[in-house]
Amino acid sequence: MRAGLVLAEAANGLRRNASMVVSVVLVTFISLTFVGTAALMQLQIGQMKGYWYDRAQVAVYLCTDVSTAAGCTDGEATKEQKAAVEAQLASDTLKPYIDEFTFEDHEQAYANFQEQFEGTPAADYVTPEVLNETFWVNLVDPSESDVIAEALAGLAGVEQVVDQRRYLDQIFDVLNAASFTAIAIAAIMLVAAALLIATTIRLSAFSRRRELGIMRLVGASNRFIQTPFVLEGVFAGLIGSLLAGAAVVAIVQFFVQGYLAQTLSFTFVDLGEAWLVVPLLILVGVLLAAVSAGIAIRRYLRV
Repeated sequence: MRAGLVLAEAANGLRRNASMVVSVVLVTFISLTFVGTAALMQLQIGQMKGYWYDRAQVAVYLCTDVSTAAGCTDGEATKEQKAAVEAQLASDTLKPYIDEFTFEDHEQAYANFQEQFEGTPAADYVTPEVLNETFWVNLVDPSESDVIAEALAGLAGVEQVVDQRRYLDQIFDVLNAASFTAIAIAAIMLVAAALLIATTIRLSAFSRRRELGIMRLVGASNRFIQTPFVLEGVFAGLIGSLLAGAAVVAIVQFFVQGYLAQTLSFTFVDLGEAWLVVPLLILVGVLLAAVSAGIAIRRYLRV
């Protein structure tokens, strides 16, 4: 099989069906951009989980005069009750699980509240006495927060024990839902791209049906006949995937690193992760095009 002749046939097919090829390139580009974005979102979520979970604390909220919890019927936690909680945190039982813990009294809680809600109506109405005094606990392993909760939840003067990770889980659930939505949209668009590639190849074959008939008469092999059409699809898929890769790199370079990283004090995905995604996009685009085109031309030639 002469490579030059096969490539020439593929080039002719691309010229004859330029508008359809452009459509395939655009659909492949958009769908693979969604795939790349979803992959980067998963990498970002993984980074965020590692960052925030390591910093998540367990908050041991003590009773106030306005607490309605079952363990707060006697009103605000007494000095003895606070000392008992502190002793439990420093005990040999919990010491292996705790990295460090700090105590926040009413005044410290009020100062933090005022700083957080400055300029809002809540800052004018809240008084120090209604805010919980709190033991903030940093764990050696944040996943073992249940040990702290079980040890302290039943102590007198403790209103509740809260693992901050449960709030993070809600945020990550939303982010994962957004990522999975992008993947679902990308999957639908990849199916559309596959169907469009198949249609383009069938139209290309139909426009050259007389040439294909002559090739069959002179004994050309199916592989020789099919290869130019497969190359047409692969070319369109390759261009679309390269554009998608460029878009993903541009998003990270100019939006994530150029804007978000400069605005927010946080670690975001960088160009290293973006370049890791690019080969995946190229592989998906080329394989999708090759398989779709191969199936389409084989079915056409059987008719």
